[in-house]
Amino acid sequence: MTRPESHSLSRRERQIMDVLYRLQRATAANVQEELPSPPSYSAVRALLRILEDKGHVRHVVDGPRYVYEPVAELEAERESAVRHLVRTFFDGSTEDAVVALLDSADQKLSRRQFDELTRRIGAARSEGR
Repeated sequence: MTRPESHSLSRRERQIMDVLYRLQRATAANVQEELPSPPSYSAVRALLRILEDKGHVRHVVDGPRYVYEPVAELEAERESAVRHLVRTFFDGSTEDAVVALLDSADQKLSRRQFDELTRRIGAARSEGR
């Protein structure tokens, strides 16, 4: 099975995934408690079932409860989301995406952050990326 794409999620599904990544494991009731303007408990369970069918979530049985957890690691999901963002909004241009992030930042980069970005750009250049 191929890894599911994050951009195939609805807004509410994404919110549920955000909760699961933050908590690592949660019941439907735990998820419901964490959602903004939460839907009914049965709606949360239905959405978790949909996420499971899409391959984003799995569950384990813990007594009478299902405990849900994300299938993919957060870092892999971040990479997928960033690739989708760059393709969709920046026509595949990493440079344009980085410039947009720097232009839209609420605060200036610290010297340490700037140095780390410079180091990573240098490493990417030497690896041919």
